[in-house]
Amino acid sequence: MTIGRMENVEVFTAEGKGRGLKATKEFWAADIIFAERAYSAVVFDSLVNFVCHTCFKRQEKLHRCGQCKFAHYCDRTCQKDAWLNHKNECLAIKRYGKVPNENIRLAARIMWRVEREGTGLTEGCLVSVDDLQNHVEHFGEEEQKELRVDVDTFLQYWLPQSQQFSMQYISHIFGVINCNGFTLSDQRGLQAVGVGIFPNLGLVNHDCWPNCTVIFNNGKIELRALGKISEGEELTVSYIDFLNVSEERKRQLKKQYYFDCACEHCQKKLKDDLFLGVKDNPKPSQEVVKEMIRFSKDTLEKIDKARSEGLYHEVVKLCRECLQKQEPVFADTNIYTLRMLSIVSEVLSYLQAFEEASFYARRMVDGYMKLYHPNNAQLGMAVMRAGLTNWHAGNIEVGHGMICKAYAILLVTHGPSHPITKDLEAMRVQTEMELRMFRQNEFMYYKMREAALNNQPMQVMAEPSNEPAPALFHKKQ
Repeated sequence: MTIGRMENVEVFTAEGKGRGLKATKEFWAADIIFAERAYSAVVFDSLVNFVCHTCFKRQEKLHRCGQCKFAHYCDRTCQKDAWLNHKNECLAIKRYGKVPNENIRLAARIMWRVEREGTGLTEGCLVSVDDLQNHVEHFGEEEQKELRVDVDTFLQYWLPQSQQFSMQYISHIFGVINCNGFTLSDQRGLQAVGVGIFPNLGLVNHDCWPNCTVIFNNGKIELRALGKISEGEELTVSYIDFLNVSEERKRQLKKQYYFDCACEHCQKKLKDDLFLGVKDNPKPSQEVVKEMIRFSKDTLEKIDKARSEGLYHEVVKLCRECLQKQEPVFADTNIYTLRMLSIVSEVLSYLQAFEEASFYARRMVDGYMKLYHPNNAQLGMAVMRAGLTNWHAGNIEVGHGMICKAYAILLVTHGPSHPITKDLEAMRVQTEMELRMFRQNEFMYYKMREAALNNQPMQVMAEPSNEPAPALFHKKQ
């Protein structure tokens, strides 16, 4: 379950936060501090027919379990590896007559494992599932109601011949999933495909400007250092995207994870001035700024509606209009401008209007570079997409520069063995070769480029989605 290196960390009591993990030795950027396989994990309800239930890889053709007709696998090897965890699930689905939601499936898998192995510490684990935080006492009225529904459904689904757990213990497990569920992504890290419980990871506390990142790679999570970490220093990850003002991040953390963030960036409101940045010369009045924020929020709502209906040309029109109105008011780091730039560059790339998309993508990356930690995974992915957009637009020098920058970030956040890093390395080599040719002989370069585009080896523009990028921790919607 845990893949070595647990001697690199130790549990301690973090002031004002409860338990935490600290380093027992010095680390440098890109070091893997520890790796851990899931205690239990399930595929999201919406993707059960498209993702392997063992390795969580998206595949064109999957084998279906002949008994329950629910579980899907890459091949016989994945099916065989899954049997220990799927055996009771298979019986329960057949008996129940339908498939319950992902939360109930995950709770059942956890409890079947507890039934098999007991509630003590499993090998390589620093904490048992019993001792993970559940925060059930902090649930609001709506959450309590949802919990009761989940527990009732669970009791109908649970096999009568299996060990019978108390209502309190079942509620504890649902609480653990609610605040410790980690999002699993597909093999390329581009889409969230499932949720799992990783007990050791559950001990790592939050910081809006963390010293570690977590990546799901080849069936396990890796806790990776973002820079130098001293012996004895607390290890932290960010539970949410940094790209928001401190008050909004604090509100989100309180609502989703039931704690008040007291990190340095929240206490000192670091970068808030950039997130809410306005033009200097001439400086707009407070009334004008307030009105522009309201207009931007209204436009974002209209964009969400248009995107959900697949009206991408309407999305582009709304973004252009909003960016034009924002131009004399907001600075290039303002979060409302950056949200527009992100949406319009993604949608224009999908519509293959690469030249216009590349202009907006460059502006977006310029803003991101002033805001994100230099080794932030989301920054790396955004720079990669912007580099691809510029390559498609024929801006070979800008595209190559961005792809090199993204590759350097992803070497730290994802590591050289991750599929997306390998893809990026291939793109880096290709664009480097093209750039050399471009500088030597532009005519030959454009002939080669035409052939390359016909083969479309670097086409990575998926259909725009309303779904945000995979977050680290999964919250029940």
